[in-house]
Amino acid sequence: MRFVLIGIGAVGGTVAARLAAAGEDVLAVARGAHARAVQEDGLRLATPDGVLHVRLPVVADPSHLDLHDGDVLVLAVKGQHTQAVLEALPLRAADLPVLCLQNGVANEALALRRHRAVHGVCVALPALHTEPGHVAVFIRPSAVLDVGRYPAGSDAVDTEVAGRWSAAGLLTRVRDDVMAWKHRKLLSNLGNAVEALTGTGLQGEQRDAVRRLHRLALAEGEDVLSAAGRPLVDEDAWAREVADAWRLAEVPGVTRGGGSTWQSLLRGAGSVEADQLNGEVVLAARLLGRDAPINELLRREVVDAATHRLPPGSVDAVALLARASALLGEGPGGDNSGPR
Repeated sequence: MRFVLIGIGAVGGTVAARLAAAGEDVLAVARGAHARAVQEDGLRLATPDGVLHVRLPVVADPSHLDLHDGDVLVLAVKGQHTQAVLEALPLRAADLPVLCLQNGVANEALALRRHRAVHGVCVALPALHTEPGHVAVFIRPSAVLDVGRYPAGSDAVDTEVAGRWSAAGLLTRVRDDVMAWKHRKLLSNLGNAVEALTGTGLQGEQRDAVRRLHRLALAEGEDVLSAAGRPLVDEDAWAREVADAWRLAEVPGVTRGGGSTWQSLLRGAGSVEADQLNGEVVLAARLLGRDAPINELLRREVVDAATHRLPPGSVDAVALLARASALLGEGPGGDNSGPR
């Protein structure tokens, strides 16, 4: 079995480095300065327990892949890039299993249009990628991952992947209902836009405003997904099986910073995956004939920030909360004192 990691940023880079260090056969797809750095000097993964420095072959474009029986494709690009990657893959790829090592719940359906065997992977992996050739991961073990067939069930590929990845330091479990876990993870990612827009390390009323915005986005998201009948594990199961399975830890010499959307703004990437996160809630609501005003506000604001290449922390949290509260007919602090 060879793992073809398509995207070796924070998540894909952590998985690729761990697998390569464990002796697994790994081929990476990367682009730009990151690809050149890995080609020239390898991939460095900083962990709480030291730095892994691995050498692995890198292809600059998915269309250049020379694929074989036994390959497993691992999509680790952000959701806004999934369609383009799928279109670029060689025709041979349609017969190979595809693992969506991605946030959001829309990638699997896109892949299933082209690939016979699609697997979802629910990702818990706080990592950082802001410098070419370098990735840092801030938990022990290096990841908590859940894998299963899409839309449901599991097979021998899931079992083998779970065994190999766990042996490499990536705790991986097989789930017959993996999309229920991915929907719960989606809810936890709705605050990514808030963090990216308002920044990290806030105090006082700014921190309180951020917490309130997180709660509003999460409550709206859970209400919409439940009304839409989406599969969703409960909070207790998530806490017991995922949140309690890893521990945050400092990485010497590396400041953690923010999550994936924050990192996209920091790098000036020009796009974010908000359409696949907050936008998923908006879509589900509209299919029900409803609105999801909080998640639509966050989606629009962070997409605009990315388009104009604004840095993280460009938006005042208190002002953003006031706008959100107005959409709900509440007072500025969310106290229901405004007009309804």
